[in-house]
Amino acid sequence: MDYKKWIDETAALCRPARIHLCDGSDGEYRTIATEMIEKGVLVPLKRPGSFWCHSHPDDVARVEENTFICSKRKESAGPTNNWVDPAEMHQRLRKLFSGCMEGRTMYVIPYCMGPLASPYSKIGFEITDSPYVVLSMKIMTRMGSAVLNHLKDSFIPGVHSVGVPLKPGQKDVPWPCNPAHRCIAHFPEERSIWSFGSGYGGNAMLGKKCFALRIASILGRDEGWLAEHMLILGLTNPKGEKKYIAAAFPSACGKTNLAMITPTLPGWKVQCVGDDIAWMHIAPDGRLYAINPEAGYFGVAPGTSMKTNPNAMRTMAHDTLFTNVALTPDKEVWWEGMNGPPPRGLISWLGSEWDPQSGKPAAHPNSRFTVSAKQCPIYDPAAEDPQGVPISAILFGGRRNSLIPLVYESFSWQHGTFLGASVSSETTAAAKGETGKVRHDPFAMLPFCGYHMGDYFAHWLAMGRRSDKLPRIYGVNWFLKDREGHFLWPGYGENSRILKWIFERTSGQANAKKTAIGYLPTTLDLTGLSVDLKQLLKVDATAWQKEAEELASYFTLFGDRMPKPLLEELHQLSQRLKTCTS
Repeated sequence: MDYKKWIDETAALCRPARIHLCDGSDGEYRTIATEMIEKGVLVPLKRPGSFWCHSHPDDVARVEENTFICSKRKESAGPTNNWVDPAEMHQRLRKLFSGCMEGRTMYVIPYCMGPLASPYSKIGFEITDSPYVVLSMKIMTRMGSAVLNHLKDSFIPGVHSVGVPLKPGQKDVPWPCNPAHRCIAHFPEERSIWSFGSGYGGNAMLGKKCFALRIASILGRDEGWLAEHMLILGLTNPKGEKKYIAAAFPSACGKTNLAMITPTLPGWKVQCVGDDIAWMHIAPDGRLYAINPEAGYFGVAPGTSMKTNPNAMRTMAHDTLFTNVALTPDKEVWWEGMNGPPPRGLISWLGSEWDPQSGKPAAHPNSRFTVSAKQCPIYDPAAEDPQGVPISAILFGGRRNSLIPLVYESFSWQHGTFLGASVSSETTAAAKGETGKVRHDPFAMLPFCGYHMGDYFAHWLAMGRRSDKLPRIYGVNWFLKDREGHFLWPGYGENSRILKWIFERTSGQANAKKTAIGYLPTTLDLTGLSVDLKQLLKVDATAWQKEAEELASYFTLFGDRMPKPLLEELHQLSQRLKTCTS
């Protein structure tokens, strides 16, 4: 596809007042930010190079009900995705996008997912009428003129509009969006993305979930690699030995905190490659290598503090875009869980003075900070390695207040794939809708897999047949509670004790015992920590049997595309539980 012709065709449809091809320069960023300040959209902060903004109250999270996979055949999208026939969707989109950018600037953003020199990176173009998206994509991707030098014969096209054209003389609103007609559509066979009506990051930054997971998962299936909702961290022991770990957790379940963890164990060090997405391929040496396709963090602010994630706090000390947090009178930001009681005179995420007696949070639970990964004090230079980093272990986790023990190891790659397919977690504010409800979220990919999830499971199994040097797979759960609702495990930096056991397991140094669900630690380094390890590693056979029965019911959702090896793993789990003594 010729990108210039595509730009002309899109402009003819959307009819913008002007077209701007983004060069990705710092000067361009400052110019656009200044224009947004003059319009009252951005508020400059006391911290250097940083801004505050707030969105429309109905445009604050991913909207799964308005997100579609428009494959040619409905069965290709599978039962966990919303499907619309591509011809029907194109007809709908042409009506929505016709004239949608009148009075606005159409920004053309060339960007690269992954290091520019990497053979595993992919190039995309996003057309948008949102200056907020331009600033965000500058931070989150390798964006601008340099990308054009690496453009060959293909790219992933994406078109986004807030969906509110400006008529002559009409005054703009600070955060335009069109909730009544929101639509985020992905076309697997065309490898294209169209997003209308939302300005929220996950719906509007098309390089993030739309490209890096939904479209990339399809590319990975077809080309033999994995696009995963996973952090990547480098872990170094006191002897100087270093290993890389990838971990999948549903959104707002602690990925960023783990990716930037400050170990409490003396002599251990963590470096961050990425906090959200991993593209993984099998290298000629048979090992699984990963790149982080992103260049920034789009992190959840509430709960982030010097106690929970000091590295994140230091990362956002300057040049950060804050969305839907609270604003203090002296032009600083604040959110729940940040540092003590709220200051007086806060402006809430809604843009008005916050009433402490209202019972409503000052910052939206899904408020965000957008910042360059290179500002992280523990940024791993290997994140720029074109070949990626070798992965020694993969973790799956979520929010479960019972059942799932603190940590356990799978018996094999196939059994580990079963663990990934079995992930369930309490819902969070990262997606619109009810929070705190346990739902199935296989591989933490439920909202992000671009094709039939049964086929996705099969792709994982197929990857396992290609090498005998793939990572070990683990289940983890930082969120166990006692009967009074108190957390049994302190989490945060103390999770380094779990990482140490996993590190040593992959080196053949740590001991474990075989149980019905997998290998559990016989000991953990709990020096200076008082916890009930027996309760944390408990395997309740009765509760697990109920979980197995519920899983059996859930797996029927995927019909005859549910891989038989995973059904066999479930059967074997049930058989082991019948004789479980743990």
